[in-house]
Amino acid sequence: MNDMTMTERRKKAARSTRATAGTDGSTAAAPARPHLDRLVATAQRVGPAPVAVAYPCSANAIEAAVATQRLGLAHPILVGPRQRIETLARKENLDLRGVTFAETEDDPHAAARACVGLCRDGQASVIMKGSLHTDELLGAVVARDSGLRTPRRMSHAFVFDLPGDPHPLFMADCVVNIEPGLMDKRDIIQNAIDLMHALGIARPYAAVLSAVETINPAIPGTIEAAALAKMSERGQITGALVDGPLGFDAAVSAEAARIKGLDLQGRERPDLLIVPNLEAGNMLYKELVYLAHAECAGLILGTRVPVVLTSRADSPQARVASCALAVLQAKGAPVTTRTG
Repeated sequence: MNDMTMTERRKKAARSTRATAGTDGSTAAAPARPHLDRLVATAQRVGPAPVAVAYPCSANAIEAAVATQRLGLAHPILVGPRQRIETLARKENLDLRGVTFAETEDDPHAAARACVGLCRDGQASVIMKGSLHTDELLGAVVARDSGLRTPRRMSHAFVFDLPGDPHPLFMADCVVNIEPGLMDKRDIIQNAIDLMHALGIARPYAAVLSAVETINPAIPGTIEAAALAKMSERGQITGALVDGPLGFDAAVSAEAARIKGLDLQGRERPDLLIVPNLEAGNMLYKELVYLAHAECAGLILGTRVPVVLTSRADSPQARVASCALAVLQAKGAPVTTRTG
């Protein structure tokens, strides 16, 4: 297995994504991903964006960059030690024709700083994580002299494509902010709302999750959720209807809300879920992916350019969709992600 080329691994991955195994050993076609497919198709129509790929010194990172170029989503700029990247690409039979290089020393911190410089100088409009650690990349992005900081707190948002669900589901923040306070959550919500506006969702419904639907001082998240709902009413959060606290069941199920005696005024399930902290969000997003068979795209927000954080465990489809999401955010191109 360790001796397989990247090409062989890609073929194996392609076969596994086309069919999923049942508990009885049978196979079924992989679920359709209409919402993510729509993101990719729209990004292809608006045209590729220059994407600085930070330290792509693994086969997966190079393959992700090449895939975005092949699909017309990006003009990738590979930022890092050129000789090492080219040697690895040859070994894995990856075609780098048409790819631009921005050579740095063989140091992830140097590559991260170079990516920031390319964006600050207008040569790139998106940053994509390669094979460096997340904190190495984000440390350069939020440095005081980066030129990429904004008055808002940096946060992350996912968009999920759940099998059979007619609408995409957004969720924040499952990746960046470990234990956000009230004003941090205000920025997390506003960042996600602004992304949804860019994708054509004019007035999303956001549910702030907690364990219960009533205020309980022993559960600080309930107090913050209620405050966020009131902040939305008073214009401190704009462009969305925000409600909370809501348990996950009451938020996504009208029947559960009815049984609990909650009057949600006929609202359907939320467009956006706001989790109380990273621990809860990280578990919930992985449950959706691994148990509910969702696929997702994700993005860092609250910076002057979008940042794509890819994981080694991400599927090829998730990597491509995340890049498409970043391109649409960078270009401000609307896409109809919700019908009805």
